[in-house]
Amino acid sequence: MHSALERPDSRARDGQRLLRVGMLLFLFALLVGLAVPRFAVPRLGLSTHLLGLMQGTFLLVAGSLWPRLTLTRAVSRAGSYLAVYGCIAAWTANLLGALWGAGHSMLPIAAGQARGTVVQERIIAAGLVTAAVSLIATAMIMLWGLRGSMSGRSQADES
Repeated sequence: MHSALERPDSRARDGQRLLRVGMLLFLFALLVGLAVPRFAVPRLGLSTHLLGLMQGTFLLVAGSLWPRLTLTRAVSRAGSYLAVYGCIAAWTANLLGALWGAGHSMLPIAAGQARGTVVQERIIAAGLVTAAVSLIATAMIMLWGLRGSMSGRSQADES
């Protein structure tokens, strides 16, 4: 039998995952920033750069907060994966639009008149829509997890 110190805390592991992915996304966004003028749609490249910085920061904040949330193991795991998916999918959809010279259907301000093939536009749209749903669900889970105080949790919630 494991002691309380040896038992891995699922929320802490999920939070650590969010921190790692957030820092990686932040780094990738910085690298994209160096290549903005080389993209087929530089304005969309700039949007990709800024989105990666913001979403990387969001994941870093979420990862720092995650161990303090009052969530079951299953909800914690699902929420952390939804956060990662939502941030990566939105960033990737923007990056693909910048590379392909596409995205007008979903990103008309950033993409301008850049229109890709039907398949390209659908891939971008699918990424952005599913990312939005994932991030809304993540925000709801985090808000729900903030409902209780750390001191008010029972022993069952801790494991």
